[in-house]
Amino acid sequence: MANFIQPLNPIITEMAPDKLLGFQKSVRDIPGILKLTLGEPGFSVDERIKKAATEAINSDRSHYAESQGEQALRLEAVNYFNKRYHLNFHGEENVIVTLGVSEAINVVLDTLLGTDDGLLMPEPTYGPYFTSLDIAHGTKIAIDTTPNRFKLTPEMVDKAVASATVPVRAILMNYPANPTGVTYSRQEVIALAETFKKHNLWVISDEIYSLLTYDQAHVSFAEIIPEQTIYINGLSKSHAMTGYRVGFILGAADVIAEMQKVHGALTFAIPTFIQDAALIALRDVSDTPIIMRDAYKSRRDRIVPQLQALGFDVVSPEGAFYVFAKLPTDIGDDGDEFALRLAHEGKVAVIPGSSFSEVAKAYIRISYAASDADLDEGMRRLTAHINQLRGK
Repeated sequence: MANFIQPLNPIITEMAPDKLLGFQKSVRDIPGILKLTLGEPGFSVDERIKKAATEAINSDRSHYAESQGEQALRLEAVNYFNKRYHLNFHGEENVIVTLGVSEAINVVLDTLLGTDDGLLMPEPTYGPYFTSLDIAHGTKIAIDTTPNRFKLTPEMVDKAVASATVPVRAILMNYPANPTGVTYSRQEVIALAETFKKHNLWVISDEIYSLLTYDQAHVSFAEIIPEQTIYINGLSKSHAMTGYRVGFILGAADVIAEMQKVHGALTFAIPTFIQDAALIALRDVSDTPIIMRDAYKSRRDRIVPQLQALGFDVVSPEGAFYVFAKLPTDIGDDGDEFALRLAHEGKVAVIPGSSFSEVAKAYIRISYAASDADLDEGMRRLTAHINQLRGK
């Protein structure tokens, strides 16, 4: 039989594999490995949420949901985010319930960007964004934030827009940020919003970690410039519901209607019983995010001084649950090599900084979403490995 030869889509075949997922796969089977890699809360889902899901299943809530999201959940989402972040969305027409924020990002990029349209991306940033942009046929316009301790400034935006060789349509903001943990004050959000408005940019605002902001109130771009902001959030980080896959896109009704075309094709709808659980999370479970936030802040305050004492250059996280640490100068500047050696020799898995940007090759990301016991053991092993490299 003749070999079947038919090329695949070159956009996909030429796409680089996701480095974050690739690294985790490469070290997962090392005997005795302790993983400080996952962006997953080390907490159980609240019993009220689980009860809502099981009751829905037992009540045969197993048929197709409304594609855009069940009406009750959409109304509750609008009410929840309006109250918490001083937003002014009107009703169910302003929201789509998505299969997590990952699907939300793909829906938004596919709707906003035409072929080769430019997307400003402050880096380092969450690696799978790059894949979503490739699938949308857009063009990345990277903004290196490392010289300013990972903070984007209006001047950086002005420079990136001025030097772009393609039409710049949007900017993708994620804050508190994965992997750096930085976030923005009200004054900083206002200053950036004025710049985005000046350049007529869509603002894609991924605020999935907003409830895990430590020392200041979270301020949304959807409050400051609602007419050009696409607001994205979800329940994975705030309510430890990573496996439930619940995300939300909020925006102007006419834009949401266009995005629904994409969502309907990609997913159609998330399961009804999960939507019932999500409704309870938004309506009744307000204590879980506070408990988790306080635990993460305590862990941050415990491990940042330890890392600094080892010689890492650390920007103390203002939210989320990651430390993005630059290697000690005497250890080197290759985070990929360091992370591999640490995994094989020190039995601790962390993520190399290059997974989030080539400008971050000298960094590693440590997740402190792990349990207290695992975090303490991980820091003990990391310290022993650094001391061994130094010949101590």
